[in-house]
Amino acid sequence: MASSTREPGSPPSVIHLAAEFYPYARTGGLAEAASGLAAFQHRAGQHVVAFLPLYRSVRTAASELVPHGEPFGVQVGPGLEVAQLFRVDGHKPGPAVYAIAHPHFFDRDGIYGDGDGDYPDNARRFAFFVLAALHVLPQFVSGPSILHAHDWHTALAPLYLRTTHAANPAYAGIRTVLSVHNPGYQGHFPTATVDDVGLPWYTYDWRCLEWYGRVNYLKGGVATADLVVTVSRHHAEELMTPEGGFGLHDAFRGLGPRLVGIINGIDQQAWNPATDMQITAKYSTADLEGKERCKAALQRAFRLPQRKRVPLIGFAGRLVKQKGLDIVLAAMHLLNSDVQFVFLGTGERRYAEALAGLAVAAPDRIGVELHFTDRMEHRLMAGSDIFLMPSEYEPCGLTQMRAQRYGTVPVGRRVGGIADTVEDGVTGFLFDGYAPSAFEEAAFRAIGLYQDRAGWTEMMRCGMGRDFGWERSVRLYQDEYRKLLERA
Repeated sequence: MASSTREPGSPPSVIHLAAEFYPYARTGGLAEAASGLAAFQHRAGQHVVAFLPLYRSVRTAASELVPHGEPFGVQVGPGLEVAQLFRVDGHKPGPAVYAIAHPHFFDRDGIYGDGDGDYPDNARRFAFFVLAALHVLPQFVSGPSILHAHDWHTALAPLYLRTTHAANPAYAGIRTVLSVHNPGYQGHFPTATVDDVGLPWYTYDWRCLEWYGRVNYLKGGVATADLVVTVSRHHAEELMTPEGGFGLHDAFRGLGPRLVGIINGIDQQAWNPATDMQITAKYSTADLEGKERCKAALQRAFRLPQRKRVPLIGFAGRLVKQKGLDIVLAAMHLLNSDVQFVFLGTGERRYAEALAGLAVAAPDRIGVELHFTDRMEHRLMAGSDIFLMPSEYEPCGLTQMRAQRYGTVPVGRRVGGIADTVEDGVTGFLFDGYAPSAFEEAAFRAIGLYQDRAGWTEMMRCGMGRDFGWERSVRLYQDEYRKLLERA
């Protein structure tokens, strides 16, 4: 591929590095956020290339993998590793996507780990991925460009560019952006990792990599990126607090104007009940009749009685502590009330077993599906009346935006992107304290309004009319990219 030269006045070339990229590798919202941003930047006329590791899941999901060049060596600390680059689904419209192959590192069942926990070589696996991407980067861009890294897995990219790659003129025009999607995961490793991934020891101090006697990949990226972005305005403020920064609050505070919050978006063509081919019946703000048919179909799918005037409350997401399942499971007044629940997701066994137990105890009111599919998520959004998002923390969140598009009223905690995208009493119901009582109070407010059909319909239509498209987010990113390049 020929290098991309940026014409005067045109948007800069953007290279995304991500450990997950939908639909090829996904454990949560990172995959959809990275691919959604890249796709809409491409639609806006930017030259966009994305790199991800060639996991086993990529081989399964891709219809085409074409070798790009010959295998090449990558020096990772004391060891030389061999990589090969593949173009993924080259005939599919959208940004160019490339996968970096290393069978020993990436040809595994999981992305980050297995049933026994995280893979013990994650520090080296993702350092290799970053170094391999930097090795081929000059083939794809020249001149002023943006290298956009996502989360701790790729946070070493700006650090390598500031240190081991600083003298190479091929990287002189590159400015770096690090997106923090989930600060609860930072990449903590033993001190020996510094040698193992080929970083100079002067980077291991309190300003950069060192964090309580361990290496912290995310901290190293935060210290050296030209710009740090998180995925909502509210979350940018939370990162600077001891609770919201997960121990890195001082590092985030020290960024000053180098830290900004830009809310993620959703693809409003893919998430549109008026055109959605994956739901039972289409509907819109002008004609909501189809939503009742979607509700009946969802009740049938979860083997629940088809009770038309009983609120159907949905949950879809990873079954992990962050998503607020502890307070849901402790909300016994709500769980025992005359409403129906449907839970969709995969994750930790303790939550899966607890939810399955609820379904066994109350099969006429609670349904659980532990096999997550895109189609079922669409059906749940269309068929539920209320959507739960009682997250312990939520940097952005996508499902509360999708729910509103489908006239499904969110009940969420006032954190991160939920606070930025749900208007309490207007498009949904918010609560503050991370406690079952606070959650139940908001949920019962929603159930109370549900009995007022006119008021409920007004709230549904208000949420359906909100603009959560990626287009606005892309414009904000373009503004930040432009400022970076002008400062250069």
